[in-house]
This record gives sequence, structure tokens and C-alpha cells, in this order.
Amino acid sequence: MKKKRKISLLGGFLNSVEKVVNALPHPALLFGIFAVTVLILSAIFSSMGVSVAHPGTGEEIRVVNLFEKEHLHEIITKMVSNFTDFAPLGIVIVAMLGIGLAERSGLINALIRKLVLAAPAKLLTFVLVFAGIMSNMASSVGYVLLVPLGAVIFIAAKRHPIVGMAAAFAGVSGGYSANLILGTIDPLLAGLSTEAAQIIYPTYVVNPTANYYFMIVSTFIIAIAGTWVTEKIVAPRFGEYKGEIDEDDKKIEKLTKDEKKGMRWALYVSLVFGGILLAGLIPADGILRGEEGSLLKSPVLKGVVEILFVWAALCGIVYGIATKKFKNDSDVMNAMADSAKSLGAYIVLVFFAAQFVAYFNWSNLGLVIAVEGANGIMSLNLGLIPLMILFVLLSGLINLVMGSASAKWALLAPIFIPMFMLLGYSPELTQVCYRIGDSVTNIISPMMSFFALIIAFIQKYDKKAGIGTVVATMMPYSFVFFIVWTLMLVLWLWIGLPLGPAGPLTYPA
Repeated sequence: MKKKRKISLLGGFLNSVEKVVNALPHPALLFGIFAVTVLILSAIFSSMGVSVAHPGTGEEIRVVNLFEKEHLHEIITKMVSNFTDFAPLGIVIVAMLGIGLAERSGLINALIRKLVLAAPAKLLTFVLVFAGIMSNMASSVGYVLLVPLGAVIFIAAKRHPIVGMAAAFAGVSGGYSANLILGTIDPLLAGLSTEAAQIIYPTYVVNPTANYYFMIVSTFIIAIAGTWVTEKIVAPRFGEYKGEIDEDDKKIEKLTKDEKKGMRWALYVSLVFGGILLAGLIPADGILRGEEGSLLKSPVLKGVVEILFVWAALCGIVYGIATKKFKNDSDVMNAMADSAKSLGAYIVLVFFAAQFVAYFNWSNLGLVIAVEGANGIMSLNLGLIPLMILFVLLSGLINLVMGSASAKWALLAPIFIPMFMLLGYSPELTQVCYRIGDSVTNIISPMMSFFALIIAFIQKYDKKAGIGTVVATMMPYSFVFFIVWTLMLVLWLWIGLPLGPAGPLTYPA
């Protein structure tokens, strides 16, 4: 009875959060209001002369009045480019064309049925969260593919689809810095850390593998924590799904002979496609390697969305032909067109969200907030563990107002890495603390690039869903991930384990 009472109290709190936030206007209009608010605040704080000194260059960063003539012209002339240059837009459209083709062919439905029929029900949630974490090695694929897939998997298992999406989203976004394989973010952050460390020691280099050991352990810790939150907090809150479900989503039938044949052909295509990629990557002078033979800088990692498009489209086409779903080229093109139609609501949201993000960046409000927060934590004279926990908190809070992981680290690294080096703490340790904070609040940050897409996915199953629905649903994950990851960090520091190859905890100040 005590356990049920705790869940009831928490569920009531989360329901209140959802109601309050969902009482706000439509998400698209809300982003428009945010954009206008930024314009007004930029004028107010600019007239007050609000500014900070850039920690790396010493250059004065002042709040820019976006109502000034040149910036007003920029607002008018760059409205279209703000929209078309919004990073997730092209990624989502291109990926969905390929994935949509695989979906319309019936391939994804067949794979899901096979997964549900083969996997023990008790492991579905863990597998979904774990798969979300692992998808981060391929940049943003998890947002586009795995989150909506989580809903369909849970429907097939006769569970609430939003709970499935929450589990997948928790892994993809909340576990952003955990993985068993190095991804594109590792060399990016390491490069920024190296530049910051060289302020103190000109030849210091932070290796992309510097946090690898910590990230491997984090993968399993976050997967287990995400599973627990899903089953103990999120699933009881949503209960049974009573909304409309497509008939195709309700059925978990055994595969027909044609479907098995189609899956075999899709497997053959995947093996050939994978073989071609490996042939270009394995040789030291392979055609698909990057600069100076680098694997991490290869076009395969940089162009993972393009690779996904080609692979998913090819698999969808051969599956559709094998099952007689596609009889000619018109059927293929029509399937791609149908998949594009599902993005209508997302495109509307992105238009307003893109204007807001652009104005926020132009005004320098995000930079000023970040620097002032950093200055506040620097003024505290604390020991290693309290200092690192506060830095994790600061990184998480800044993540609520600045979406880009690299942009935030480009700002914070020149402040904290030199400061912590002088205190005897390594750049690798500072970087891993940043990565924890940056991950745990991703799932509740409207500034996160794919937040609008998640809202659009959820609205398929709950027409009244809005920002509040996402925030209230994901808040328990954010809270638990912060506690679990921070405790893991404290234990790691107490034992004194290296964070990765060439990833020490200390620096000889």
C-alpha cells in the first residue's frame, strides 16, 4: 500500500505539471510567443547595458537589441533561411523518406512483429532504452527512427504507446553521452577540450577515447535506470491506452511466406550494403575513410543520415517487391510521398521554433546567461566532489536555454577546464561532468532541437498533448538519471578509476 501511495502522489504531481504547462498555447504558437519575448528582452537588457566578458578571449559580450535597424532587417530577410537552415529539419525529412519507404512497404511492421513475438515481454523496455542509448553513435537517428518505433512496439505488446516512446526517448536523449561505441560527439568535444586545456599547457591533448570507460559503464546503468522509471513511474501513470489504434498496429500475426522471403532479401541487401561500407573503411587507405585515414572523421559517420536513407530505402524496395506491395516505380514514389505527409505538423512547429532559436542566438541572451551562471559557481570554494556535482548541475541548467552540446562546451570549456586544471583536476574529468549534465536535462529542454518532433509524435496518440505532456512524462527520467549518474561519478572518483584510455582524473597543478 505504501508503494502505491508513493506512485499516486508522484503521478498527481506530474499530472499537475502536465495540466499547467499544457494550459499554455499550442506549441507552435508558444514558440512564436517565445520569439517575440526574446525581441522585447533584447531591447530591455541592451538598453540597460548588460554584458559579460567572454572567458576565452576577454571580448565583451553585450546583449544585442534586435530592434535596431540592421538586426530588424536581418529578422525580415532571414526568416526563410532560419527555417530551412534549422539543423533537424533536413535530417528528419531525408531520414523519413527512407524510413517511410521501409514502413509503407511493410518491412518495419514485420520486423516489429518478429521482435515482439521473439523477445520476452519483461525485456522489451530494457531493450528499447538500451537501443536508444546505442543509437547515439549514429547522431540523431534515434530521434527519427526509434522514438516512433517505441510506440508501435508497445502497441503490439498491448501497452500504452506513449510509454514506449518515453522509454525510447529516455535512452536516445537522456542517455546521450553513454555508449559502447565511440560516436561523432566524442571527437567534437575532445577537440574543444584540447583547445581549452592548451590555455594552461600548450601541448596538452584530450583524446576522443578519454571518457570511454566511464561511458561503457554508464550505458548499462542508464539502461537499467530508464527501465525502472518506465515500469515503476511512467507506465502506472498512463495505464491502459484507450485511444484509436490502426488495425495494422493491433495485429501480432506470424510472418507469412512472402514476408519471410522479403525479410531474407532485405537481409541480403543489408549484408551487401554493409560489406561495401566495410570495404571502404577497413583498409588504411580506404575510399570511405576521412582525413589522414581517420575512421571518426569518415563520411560514413558524418553522413549517417544519408547512409540511413539509402539503406532503409533499398531494404524497403526489395521487401515491397518480394511481398508484391510494390509492383512498379509509381508505387515506390507514392510510398515516399505518403511518408512525407506525416511531417506536416512537425514542419509547422519547426518554422516557429527556428525563429525563436535564431533570435535567442542573435541577441546573445544565451551566452550572457551561461557566463553569469559559470561566474557564480566559480566564486564558490569547494572540494572535488561538491564542485563536480555543482558543475553537473550548471551544465544541466544551461542545457535548458542552449540546445547545442558543442556550442555550450565551446563556451564552458575555456572557463572550467583551465580553472580545474589549476586546482589539480584533469580536462577529461571536467568533460565527463559536462556530458552528464548535458544529457540528463535533454529530455525536458524545449531548446533541444528535436523537442518539437517528439511533441508531434506524441500527438498522434494524444491530440491534446503539448509541451507539458513531454515535460511531465520525462521529468522522472531526468531526476533519476541525475541521481544515478552523479552517484556513479562520486563512486568513480572515490575508487580513483581512469575515465578512459589516456583519461586521468587529476592534473599536476
